[in-house]
Amino acid sequence: MAKSDSFFIRAKVTPDDSATFVQTEIDLGAYVDALGKSVLRIHNIEYEVTKLDGSAPDVDAGELADCTWQVTTQSFDAMTTLLNKSVIAKGALWTFNPDGDAGPPSQVYNDSVAPQHFTNGYLVATESIYLAAVGSDHWTASSNLTVSIMMECTVETLSQSAAMALALSQQ
Repeated sequence: MAKSDSFFIRAKVTPDDSATFVQTEIDLGAYVDALGKSVLRIHNIEYEVTKLDGSAPDVDAGELADCTWQVTTQSFDAMTTLLNKSVIAKGALWTFNPDGDAGPPSQVYNDSVAPQHFTNGYLVATESIYLAAVGSDHWTASSNLTVSIMMECTVETLSQSAAMALALSQQ
């Protein structure tokens, strides 16, 4: 199986403080061509939840705030679970700001399931993947809550039948 040097793909989505599902498409057409036997292996996905400018997001005074995100091989209109075959990675951030003023949370818990947790990463044969997130309404409106990801990837070659079978299984 031929492999390329690793490279990085970056994407972001801004769910803000609307408690609304927001999704963006990540075009992989330059790397994936199932008929041409080319597939993408995602080795790692690192993520951050920040303000749009990259600084720490603020939480309303005395409130809990959360944000969940997912990377999938199919488009969705809501968050899904790890039981869905199209899930590549998922993550969540739970925070609490006990202060009397809005500001960065003093208590934070985060969790994720990503390709680096698997022995061989995650093989993708679809020409697009999707980054989606939902942020609760307790982030301050000025935060413009943003989820950014950075994926370490390689391009590999499979047989045409194996690449097509993988592509069909991920749609």
